Amino acid sequence: MNNFDNINVAIIGAGRWGKNHVKTANGLLNPEQITVCDFSENAREVVASINSKINFTTDLDSVINNKEIDAIIIATPAETHFGIAKRAMEAGKNVLVEKPITLIPNEADELLQLSLSLNLKLMVGHVLLFHPAVLRIKDGIENGEIGKLQYIYSNRLNLGAIRSEENALWSFAPHDISVIQFLVGDNPIEIQANGGAFIQQGIEDTTMTFLTYPNNIKAHIFVSWLHPFKEQRMVIIGDKGMYVFEDSLKTEKLKFFPKGFKEVNGVIEKFDADYEVIEFDNRMPLAEEQIHFFESIENNTTPRTDGKHALEVLKILDVATQNLKR
Repeated sequence: MNNFDNINVAIIGAGRWGKNHVKTANGLLNPEQITVCDFSENAREVVASINSKINFTTDLDSVINNKEIDAIIIATPAETHFGIAKRAMEAGKNVLVEKPITLIPNEADELLQLSLSLNLKLMVGHVLLFHPAVLRIKDGIENGEIGKLQYIYSNRLNLGAIRSEENALWSFAPHDISVIQFLVGDNPIEIQANGGAFIQQGIEDTTMTFLTYPNNIKAHIFVSWLHPFKEQRMVIIGDKGMYVFEDSLKTEKLKFFPKGFKEVNGVIEKFDADYEVIEFDNRMPLAEEQIHFFESIENNTTPRTDGKHALEVLKILDVATQNLKR
């Protein structure tokens, strides 16, 4: 167990993903340091099945007004994020809010400015930025392992589950946008998107988003819940080699391919060698995310997925959505 004896955390929302936050916190903290707030009384049994010593309440006000609680994790529906996060920070609490941080860029910017003015941590749950494989890719890019970064593409495909409150872009693509932003280290200069709504009117089931970055770096993101099989694949291409990251595989999740093209005596030739499997620490990303949040509070450091990063991701989603609606 990590030494976070000074951290008292409240988790707001104990639904499908919030429950994972509760389980994770239970593995990092003593149960007496954890409070769970859910508006449904049914969640009490869910929390008790994880650890009967965890505090449970249905009263959000009691959490906001509790001066012993210094950190809040928000895992409620996206449309509630802004209101809860704002109240929490105004009460002096550090906030980790699930993605998307809000649904409107202006609201995300307001939360960012509030966190800066109050010197509080505002972090968003882009959990893939705590995946050891993604961190290994970032290190490899910075160390020149694949040469000059040229192109990234990501497929996040599955059959269902259909959402009625958000389209496939908002449901799936924030993960990939956050990773591409992290790997490129810059903001796109052009955003294009198109898609199709087939099952419910006005809710796209499949979308393709194209991003153009400075230095001739391109990216595209293909998301769909109409796909016959599950695929979670990201390919990162440089002029000396390529990474393939497939988190849905049981083994060989991250591979390096020494493949590409080079100029020899004025002639472009292909080079093509067999792939190498890249090993990485098998640490749970959600646990790494919570540890990072708690450490940023204790050490007064800027979180990797801070409010600025979250706002940039949200702006890309917003422009892509405007493209779709045209």
